[in-house]
Amino acid sequence: MQAFKKLTSSAIPLWLSDIDTDMIIPANFLTQTTKDGYGKSLFHNLKEKDSSFVFNNPNYSNSEILIAGDNFGCGSSREHAVWALTQAGIKVIIAPSFSDIFFNNAAKNGLLLISLDKDTVKELCDKAEDPKFSMTVDLQEQIVSANGNTYNFEYDPFRKDCLIRGLDDMTYLIEHLDIIKRFEQSQRG
Repeated sequence: MQAFKKLTSSAIPLWLSDIDTDMIIPANFLTQTTKDGYGKSLFHNLKEKDSSFVFNNPNYSNSEILIAGDNFGCGSSREHAVWALTQAGIKVIIAPSFSDIFFNNAAKNGLLLISLDKDTVKELCDKAEDPKFSMTVDLQEQIVSANGNTYNFEYDPFRKDCLIRGLDDMTYLIEHLDIIKRFEQSQRG
């Protein structure tokens, strides 16, 4: 997993609520046996249906932050949705709320999800309608900065440590194997 500390990028405005995993990556694209190649199918049906859909706009092709509405990532537990987003270059999603399962899948795959209050997210989304608008996300300080304003966000300390150091769960456990073994030995006595 790639380490994440701080990012400055333009942001993709997608003010829709209840974006489910089937919207993010339709089920008919889940036939591969590897984790690669899902980025090109990100929001496939929405891009096909609406030529003005924001992910069809080349002005946002290098944006690494997505701003969305409530309950992002709801629906089925589909880790492929996270893979599609990260393979399309998305490193941060800011929304008022996320599905719990999606949040856990994202954290395990290096995708930072930030919850801010709905009014703040809507304001940021409106500003992101200008492709030249940029913002900074600082995970170490847990701050989003944009247009001279700063917004604090909460993030699980364990997940924060893993993301800053680029560790997935297995690597973290291997790193702490001595502590685990000592604990197991203490429980046998």
